Amino acid sequence: MPPASRPPVPLSKAEARRIWLRAQRLDVTASFGEGPAATRAAVEHLGYVQIDTINVIERCHHHILWSRIPGYRQADLHQAQTVDKSVFEYWTHALSFVPTRDIRFFLPEMKRHREAPSRWFERVGPADLKKVLTLVRKEGPLSIRDIEDDVLVEKDHAWASRKPSKRALQLAFYTGALTVSERTGMLKTYELMDRHFGWEQRPRPASERQVAAYMLDRALRAQGLVSLDSICHLAAARKPEIRALIEARVRRRQLVPVAVTDAGKVEHWAEPQTLDAIPEATAPFVHILSPFDPLVIQRRRLALFFGYEHLFEAYVPRNKRVLGYFALPVLVGDRIVAAIDLKADRGGGKLITQQWTWVGDGDPSRHGATIEEALHLFEAFQLRR
Repeated sequence: MPPASRPPVPLSKAEARRIWLRAQRLDVTASFGEGPAATRAAVEHLGYVQIDTINVIERCHHHILWSRIPGYRQADLHQAQTVDKSVFEYWTHALSFVPTRDIRFFLPEMKRHREAPSRWFERVGPADLKKVLTLVRKEGPLSIRDIEDDVLVEKDHAWASRKPSKRALQLAFYTGALTVSERTGMLKTYELMDRHFGWEQRPRPASERQVAAYMLDRALRAQGLVSLDSICHLAAARKPEIRALIEARVRRRQLVPVAVTDAGKVEHWAEPQTLDAIPEATAPFVHILSPFDPLVIQRRRLALFFGYEHLFEAYVPRNKRVLGYFALPVLVGDRIVAAIDLKADRGGGKLITQQWTWVGDGDPSRHGATIEEALHLFEAFQLRR
């Protein structure tokens, strides 16, 4: 039988979960070490850490890192981004922190933005763009707050700014002329990309084939077990070239087709060494996860592997919410057993539990005490800087 038509290896959901948890480093303690070096290692292993604005608890990029680095502090990410420059911000499926070592795989996308900016930037004129680039070039890194001479305009979108310079800064960011050299909360400081990284010459951009291989390899490293959807999350146009690459690796026996229980027509693949070393049942570690955690963000995959359908309800009317405004899935071992809607009372130095919903196999008598212990640690994390 030709390698490309080999029958898939059957895999139970429990085995699939354990593979994914191992790849995400959620079945071990402090596997990345500690300090800024751990932040760099975690971002490099995961491939990206999503950024989001919601701040009812600690923002998701810090939350995701803390879930894998128990001693994590905000200053560690600042060190990695601004001082060590080992991570940078760019768009993956969303705005994210990405390893600087991978920047060549993002340069083609920056070129596309230069050649054909999205409609979002139609109102950015050449004069606006020239203005912000000249300011940064002459005066050094700046934020939108440093630009005081804008003639304010009416907003054309809820997320837009009345300052034309803000959209010009964003366009320069997407084209790779500028990069975010520092972030304070959600306030971004922009610098010329080449000057920030100290390049005399930019890295050579990856080819489209190399970008596809990078996306596949990133998913294999951070997911262990992959599907076209999981590799190409919110990037469906990439699926044909990724499939061709997968089929070539199957023929070379570098990838093995896998049939996950109840996956139906959704195909999965793994590297042979992954299937040769499927982890044993995980220790009952407790993780209070962000809704934007890599384990949670792909909802269909989460539902298939864990039998849990997460609801993100921050933009749902209060009377229609099921789990709460900003519910956090709670992972105990290899099962999601609860979703807890939390809010940080920063003035009072405490967490407020707004709603606690048991899901799946969740049982107050078996899981309540260990989750309460984890909540105390999570509360301390909200106050840590």
